[in-house]
Amino acid sequence: MASNIGNIGRVPELRKRLLFTLFMLAVFRAGVYITIPGVDAGVMAQYMKTGQSGFLGLFNMFSGGAMQNLSIFALGIMPYISASIIIQLLGVVVPAIERLQKEGDAGRKKLNQFTRYGTIVLSVIQGLGISIWLESLSAGAAKDVVISSGVGFKALSVLAMSTGTCFLMWLGERITEGGIGNGISLIIFAGIVAALPDAVVQTFRLSTLGGGNLAPMALLLLALMVVVVVGFIVFFERGQRRIPVQYAKRVVGRRVYGGQNTTLPLKVNSAGVIPPIFASSILLFPSTITNLFPTAAWAQWLQTQLVPGQMMYNVGYVALIVFFCFFYTAVTFNPVDVADNLKKFGGFVPGIRAGKKTADYIDRVLTRITVGGAIYISLICVLPTYFQSSFGVSFYFGGTSLLIVVGVALDTVQQIESHLITRNYEGFAGRGGPRVRGRSAS
Repeated sequence: MASNIGNIGRVPELRKRLLFTLFMLAVFRAGVYITIPGVDAGVMAQYMKTGQSGFLGLFNMFSGGAMQNLSIFALGIMPYISASIIIQLLGVVVPAIERLQKEGDAGRKKLNQFTRYGTIVLSVIQGLGISIWLESLSAGAAKDVVISSGVGFKALSVLAMSTGTCFLMWLGERITEGGIGNGISLIIFAGIVAALPDAVVQTFRLSTLGGGNLAPMALLLLALMVVVVVGFIVFFERGQRRIPVQYAKRVVGRRVYGGQNTTLPLKVNSAGVIPPIFASSILLFPSTITNLFPTAAWAQWLQTQLVPGQMMYNVGYVALIVFFCFFYTAVTFNPVDVADNLKKFGGFVPGIRAGKKTADYIDRVLTRITVGGAIYISLICVLPTYFQSSFGVSFYFGGTSLLIVVGVALDTVQQIESHLITRNYEGFAGRGGPRVRGRSAS
């Protein structure tokens, strides 16, 4: 393994891509500590530690601690993800956007432009909500978090946070083009991983070894569960349902083509980490809107209900995860196109008639395994709630964060291995070993 990792430095293109990715992520981490003008980040950090931050804990996780620091990156990349969701959903009901989705590269560029415009609009709305909420905190639970409130503070904070989100959007696109992996996912990944050392320390302090009340055996059991959950995630992320495919023999001149047997792999979790990210983004948006009405009774009620661990939040979270599992799979995988391509090249599923029957069969199999994938993701994402009730501590290493970390790591390693294999190196698995498959690998 050590020698295979050393092969990374022997491929100039791969080495440049990795260094570029690390540099861009370092820029992101540096920006987390640039605060919005007119606020006291120290007061906000103390407020976040009281556990009264509610839904902003999710903002803080996805932004890599930027909310706690009241950084220009406080909104993180979530407005961009929300805009992407809206554009994809509109593609189902708006014929013009549906046509753009089918126009290839030109249509994709146009949709990316719409997504960027939507990101700016959502950033302004969410930034305004955060600024109003900060002013209400300054008058109550977190006194003096805003040094000088007013219209000027709102305008400056909205401008700073919107610009920060646009910069992160640009940063993610540059990583995708010139680095390794998906840039947007890596930015979220970097923010979560950066918080893990502090999470380990905080968990240790809750044990009797660190001065807390948690028994050593409970701490050991917690660590064991982390290992089990990681293995569980890896198992399902690499799980596939392989449909056998045969190709008919074709005689061209004196040569015989086809006749081989292969498989059509369908991943159990075809949507990857997209469903929990989309679901979290959808649930964050109503909570942000309620900040525009800090004194309204309905807004206060909605904020208390949309806190992770509450029944309303968990039910909505699971429902959105299941919806986006099926929706994203339907958007990225078309059984009709797959069946037509098989028929075009002389391929068929044994016992299934080519054409529409094959498309129906693939769709039926895909629906069944997507049900299992949706249940798996839902279980992983609501896991922290049960650990909090069982151990009385915050479970930092489960749920959406762990799913994103493991999933993005698998994708990144798979891309690195692909570069190594194309340069005649063995990859991470070594000679004869199983290849690392990312979420999108076939």
